[in-house]
Amino acid sequence: MNTDLLFERALNLEFLTAEEGQYLFEHAPTAELAWVGNQLRQKQVPSNKVTWIIDRNANTTNVCIANCKFCNFYRIPGHKEAYITTIEEYKQKIEETFRYGGEQLLLQGGHHPDLGLEYYTGLFRELKSLYPNLKLHALGPPEIAHITKLEGSTHMEVLKALKESGLDSLPGAGAEILNDRVRRMISKGKCGGQEWLDVMRAAHQLDITTSATMMFGHIETLEERFEHLVWLREVQSEKPENAKGFLAFIPWPFQDDGTLLNRVKGIRNHTSGDEYVRMIAISRIMLPNVVNIQASWLTVGKEVGQLCLHAGANDFGSIMIEENVVSAAGAPHRFTADGIQQAIQEAGYEPQLRTQQYEYRDLPEAIEQQVINY
Repeated sequence: MNTDLLFERALNLEFLTAEEGQYLFEHAPTAELAWVGNQLRQKQVPSNKVTWIIDRNANTTNVCIANCKFCNFYRIPGHKEAYITTIEEYKQKIEETFRYGGEQLLLQGGHHPDLGLEYYTGLFRELKSLYPNLKLHALGPPEIAHITKLEGSTHMEVLKALKESGLDSLPGAGAEILNDRVRRMISKGKCGGQEWLDVMRAAHQLDITTSATMMFGHIETLEERFEHLVWLREVQSEKPENAKGFLAFIPWPFQDDGTLLNRVKGIRNHTSGDEYVRMIAISRIMLPNVVNIQASWLTVGKEVGQLCLHAGANDFGSIMIEENVVSAAGAPHRFTADGIQQAIQEAGYEPQLRTQQYEYRDLPEAIEQQVINY
């Protein structure tokens, strides 16, 4: 294979095969990958703006029967630390989010064996009745699959009911690596990779906007990373013409601190800053039909995140007023609203507040700066 010819095809927004993408990842210099990634970013998002969002990642429950080996957050049913978040707790979290300038709740939780569709539709309706302007970016394909199984229903029926009760968009949570060899080893209790993709197909048919993710740097092979990217691209290609589908792709490295993968299997995250920048660039190259690529500053930190803005990323994600799952596995980084804007400016870009639909928002005149460490 010839890297120059592959780059030329990529710059023409052609779909490279998994093998061609892997060849570039293994053989092309970082500077060249980053340059091509940045050129594609400028084609797809022709602006000097880097977007960011203010939201809060709150959890419906920490009770989960999926038993993922990379998760320190979950508790088994009946555990003394198990909880289901109450409406009063949601009210405190939402009102605090509004004070910080946010308008969205990223609402996720565990696979609770007793919380079915009626629970979530009731919760969504109550939150929307209390806060009509609140946006719910909620659940994820594994949770949809879990609810579908509990109800003996279909993905389409579950998603339709959730949309009617207030769901605004569906996060790309729980993708990890979509190959089932990996999923059987790290997240056996979650849906398989093809079911994850099928949930997203159903969401796109209902014109529910979604995002896609990848958690890498654990037991997967490079072949499985690129298979993952190709599968996402195929689902995006299948969406109805009027649907936005995957609005963004967010890759991040496995966080190993205290996880079963680390303690029992000895699996460590060895992803360097250079490798993460290369993954951002190759994501932009392999996913020409996904407009937005997000750098995960939460897991790689400010400096590496800034480099990603020159390698294909156009979005810096959220200030994460609250985040419990990834942080529980060792992600230490935090930003305030001022801090994330300053980081974007230091990288040579103009910060632009956005909505989950990637529409620009004006910065609220008065924003309380987050000073709480969760």
